[in-house]
Amino acid sequence: MTPYYVKIRSIRHVTHDVLQIEMEKPDNFIFIPGQASEVAINKEGWENKRRPFTFTCLPQDDYLQFTIKTYPSHKGVTNELLNLRKNDELILNDVFGTIIYNGEGVFIAGGAGVTPFISIFRDLKSKNKVSGNMLIFANKTKDDIILKDEFTTMLGKNFINILSDEDVAGFAHGHISTEFLKDNVKDFSKNIYLCGPPPMEEAVEKLLTGLQFDKTRLIKEVF
Repeated sequence: MTPYYVKIRSIRHVTHDVLQIEMEKPDNFIFIPGQASEVAINKEGWENKRRPFTFTCLPQDDYLQFTIKTYPSHKGVTNELLNLRKNDELILNDVFGTIIYNGEGVFIAGGAGVTPFISIFRDLKSKNKVSGNMLIFANKTKDDIILKDEFTTMLGKNFINILSDEDVAGFAHGHISTEFLKDNVKDFSKNIYLCGPPPMEEAVEKLLTGLQFDKTRLIKEVF
């Protein structure tokens, strides 16, 4: 695919360390909710430093959007994004991704791993098909929860948060465990969508194996 050079239309923080970047949409640009692109910054020294970011808009929107967790201490691409402004350019490359909606299920996300699910849930909402799905979202603290209000509005009681580093009323505390899954997931015969840091994904997969979950119903990113 020929790279697309797109101008930023707006850039803002949605949490203390997460940016939402809206940009121009090239003609005939196609993606499926859950998919991503390798992205570089069109600035000297950054043009070849590609990083995968997930589209969080809808395919029919007249713009493109990324929701990106930044890591200033790494001094890498996400830190450089913090210096961008309106009309700066990003370089988009091939669209890819294996997390695509395949029917009702339980979505389990860790931190920035929720980003493929944003577009999927927004798409389901636009089609009035959110019902029957659940999102379990693991974060360190309450302030780390990306788009908390939007997910609460879309999912209500089917939006379940667990915090590892903070004990807050109304939120589960600790890490995802067998007991936590048993308490919150009523039907393990449905699809499970999983995205998060590799150690978290591995831990959840082990728990699911112990719960006799059919691994053919597990949908996750494959790199």
